[in-house]
Amino acid sequence: MQKLGLNEIREKYLKFFESKGHLRLPSFSLVPVNDTSLLLINSGMAPLKPYFVGKEVPPKKRVTTCQKCIRTPDIDNVGKTARHGTFFEMLGNFSFGDYFKKEATSWAWEFITKELQLPVDRLWVSIYEEDDDALDIWVNHVGVPKERIVRMGKDDNFWEIGTGPCGPCSEIYFDLGEERGCHKKDCKVGCDCDRYIEFWNLVFTQFNKTDDGEYKKLDHPNIDTGMGLERLACIMQGVNNLFEVDTVRNILDAVCKRAGVSYEKDAKTDVSIRVITDHIRSTVMLISDGVLPSNEGRGYVLRRLIRRAARHGKLLGIKESFLADIADVVINESKGAYRQLEENRSYIKKIINTEEGKFQQTIEQGIVILNEYMKELDDTKRKILDGDKVFKLHDTYGFPVDLTREILEERGFDLDEDAFKESMQKQKDLARKGAKDKESAAWSESIYQSLDKNIKTKFTGYDTLEDEGRVLYIVRDGKLCDVAQEGDRVSVILDRTPFYAQSGGQVADIGYMSTKDTLIFVRDVQKIADGKFVHECVVEKGIVNINDNMKLSVQKDRRENIAKNQTTTHLLQKALKNVLCDHVSQAGSSVDDNRLRFDFTHFEQMTDEELSRVEREVNEKILEDLPVEIKEMNIAEAKKMGATALFDEKYGDVVRVVQIGDYSMELCGGTHISSTIKAGLMKIVSQTGVAAGVRRIEAVTGLGAMSYYREVEAKLESIAKALKTDVNESVKKVESTLEALKEANREVDRLKTKLMENSLEDIVKKSVTVLGVPLIVKRFSDVDANALRNLSDMIRDKMGSVVSVLAGVNDSKIVYVASCTKDLVEKGVHAGNILKEISKKTRGGGGGRPDLAQAGGIDVDKLDSALDSVPSVLKAQIEK
Repeated sequence: MQKLGLNEIREKYLKFFESKGHLRLPSFSLVPVNDTSLLLINSGMAPLKPYFVGKEVPPKKRVTTCQKCIRTPDIDNVGKTARHGTFFEMLGNFSFGDYFKKEATSWAWEFITKELQLPVDRLWVSIYEEDDDALDIWVNHVGVPKERIVRMGKDDNFWEIGTGPCGPCSEIYFDLGEERGCHKKDCKVGCDCDRYIEFWNLVFTQFNKTDDGEYKKLDHPNIDTGMGLERLACIMQGVNNLFEVDTVRNILDAVCKRAGVSYEKDAKTDVSIRVITDHIRSTVMLISDGVLPSNEGRGYVLRRLIRRAARHGKLLGIKESFLADIADVVINESKGAYRQLEENRSYIKKIINTEEGKFQQTIEQGIVILNEYMKELDDTKRKILDGDKVFKLHDTYGFPVDLTREILEERGFDLDEDAFKESMQKQKDLARKGAKDKESAAWSESIYQSLDKNIKTKFTGYDTLEDEGRVLYIVRDGKLCDVAQEGDRVSVILDRTPFYAQSGGQVADIGYMSTKDTLIFVRDVQKIADGKFVHECVVEKGIVNINDNMKLSVQKDRRENIAKNQTTTHLLQKALKNVLCDHVSQAGSSVDDNRLRFDFTHFEQMTDEELSRVEREVNEKILEDLPVEIKEMNIAEAKKMGATALFDEKYGDVVRVVQIGDYSMELCGGTHISSTIKAGLMKIVSQTGVAAGVRRIEAVTGLGAMSYYREVEAKLESIAKALKTDVNESVKKVESTLEALKEANREVDRLKTKLMENSLEDIVKKSVTVLGVPLIVKRFSDVDANALRNLSDMIRDKMGSVVSVLAGVNDSKIVYVASCTKDLVEKGVHAGNILKEISKKTRGGGGGRPDLAQAGGIDVDKLDSALDSVPSVLKAQIEK
């Protein structure tokens, strides 16, 4: 048996199946595309589901992949054992109606016994108990001894998810030896002990399960296999778990080196080492595939992984941020298989650093809340914190429960574990139910899936805006029909069409289909399974029948404006990369006839200077009159030429490469202008943030840009008219007006200060004494923080020894200023802590130094109550 590294095993597997006529596809993104049933890709077949259910045509009937996968249901167990992990790679070979059981089993056996040289006497096979066909193939065709084949029940060896495609399985096991077993007499394949490890599952998808529970044979059965790469590496390298596999162990060793600890010396330390090692692998892969930390969905998964890893770093004694450095090791170990890791290295590390810094702020916020909870426990003489409060800290504020437990124990408290677990279970049950419902829905069929899959719509719209097409299907109210008449809203499928279907962020064409007596408005077009174009229509005149020949006309002006915006989007992406850096990648786009919208990865707001540079570069390329050339070629050739592709986009054998001079080259199925000069010019009209690490630019081109400039010009003229000047002098007039306003405001502040000086005597006379300490508490209206600080200085100078707490209300907002003279600070009085305590009563916060502090608040109705509490707060400080 060879001792191969994980990266060697991956390449050996993919090359083997390429030799068997399979198309090697790169790993799909961890973010599912057009699949709402999954939060993240969790198996090798998941991104290929559209091919299995017939929604899309596969690029080839035989495919092989190594798919990145994330599974997090057992995240709380990661680290506690050496078996649990969140990230793994799944090797797979797939047949879409091509070969079946005989080939799948024989090739699997050939790979593991010939290529990997696994000893045959340590291999076992399981089959579904009713699958006699599989038994016959394994024994008589592949040559596996019958006594090494085990029949197992439906729970173990039959794959199905709700309704839809399903079938029996065969699994291949490796015997790790008696020393790894439970030593029971009946220990065998399927035992819960660690002796027999299942490493390859061959699924024979030969049935379609209907809603009434019937299993109908598929006309074209499929093969779906999955083999865990890390699990196979454990076998090949003779190690006990995934953390000892070469590439993973290198990451683990880097964690140990950074923390100054050793692995397998202390059980508690080992947990933290394994958590960091696993979570940083998942983190790097998720960010590389466009996931960004957030408080929901897959972004929450990423945030939790980063923060859990950071927390365990602190438990190991690492005080500073460190995860980005460990990410370097992950990238170095896997960049050979996933080239985008190296391309996105700086971007990945920046996001990790930012999130790790935010986590530190979360810890500080959580400790403040936890301190309040512990104060309540003290006040009520209780020792156990309610489970719902622990859950709130964990779920709402992202505060780790183990940290809650640790801090509580330090103060002599405990937490209600049962109630906390109950709240956690409720959340998990809701999540599982939602996922299950979505999974079932994802396999449901629509009327379009029942249509002849061999019939396609030929798209002619790249070359012409007018054509003729024959009506193949008419759908009205969700049902097929033979005729539609005036007033009907219908869906029409034609044998050919010049209408572009909505795709890749580009909106669909609109226009008309007609005959001598019939006029039908095409308001939208969508592309569905097997390349059919569905035209959403309204019959405005006459009737339409199946097999009618229709004249098809796309609205020309609209298409041309869309094409201008589509081509300019390519220029924009290239300019953003040039100005900001190569970490910029497309995160979404929308192109219509009015404007373009481009979403891209960038973790901070662009400066005005950066936006100006991007806009200038795009317009320079427009005015250079660069030719826009479109070529069709195979995907490998396109990538070799350097064409930019969306990593998670599915591409067929033949792709369209859009090359703009020697400036830009991208894969794109959209419609384009023939040269950049036709775009006229581009104007960026807005820049916004749409998610953490994702920015959005909206822009207009051509006549749209001219309209934008005219609108701006009209506004400038209105402003100039209001200022009673002309446009050229309006800036100077605004500046002089603002300066006059500032001077007026300064005069108002001087008058307010004068009024305060005049009332100083009255304020001082109303001071009170708390345990011998002079105290002044006063509320004002329409007074800002600067005026309050000036008054505080005057009070201190006047009295010599005093604590003052002043509050001003402006526009329904409260500002507090507190000061304390040096002699009273030495007695334990702390102005910052006084404000921290009372500002909470008005739903605010703040603080500062012992001698001077400032805070804010928003609940004006509670202000008097807050100020009334100052004497008691001061008293508590003095008595400490």
